[in-house]
Amino acid sequence: MNLTALMFLALAMSTDAFAAAIAKGAAMRKPTLPQALRIGLLFGCIETVTPVIGWALGSLAADAIRQWDHWIAFFLLLGLGGRMIWLSFGEDDEEEGEQTGSPKLLVLVLTAVATSIDAMAVGVGLAFVDVSIVRAALSIGAATTIMVTIGVLLGQRLGAAVGRNAERIGGVVLVLVGTTILIEHLSA
Repeated sequence: MNLTALMFLALAMSTDAFAAAIAKGAAMRKPTLPQALRIGLLFGCIETVTPVIGWALGSLAADAIRQWDHWIAFFLLLGLGGRMIWLSFGEDDEEEGEQTGSPKLLVLVLTAVATSIDAMAVGVGLAFVDVSIVRAALSIGAATTIMVTIGVLLGQRLGAAVGRNAERIGGVVLVLVGTTILIEHLSA
């Protein structure tokens, strides 16, 4: 796999995480660059590990991963997006991490895992081609870190424009990302 193909692969693997980051940034109150970078690094680390897991599983679990990856991502994103929509109709709760500008770690990890399941399936495919899995995984992780950091910061700007609806819109975006993943896999 040449450098150009690897770059396109890395960008493709980071697009759903980017959309989720925009949603997360829109739900946050004034995320700082360090907060956005921490979220980007979390997503990037998870997105680095998942193709390696997929590659390691290789042909042993290829059918199981391909058969269920889109459903797992869909239900995780549906649940997380639904939760954001549900919370958007409630009263402001200053104890809730997302309301004070710092999303709860579990929600971030689940979102990162949900958006990286496809990278695990790609890792399975990479086991059968001539590519350095370390180089591929690091490229995917780096692209995801950059895209998520930018997404959180862009989401914050969008959040200021939409006011109280930011969390609701963010939840809808997560549901749409999950639905898109499901539709793409079912129609392939």
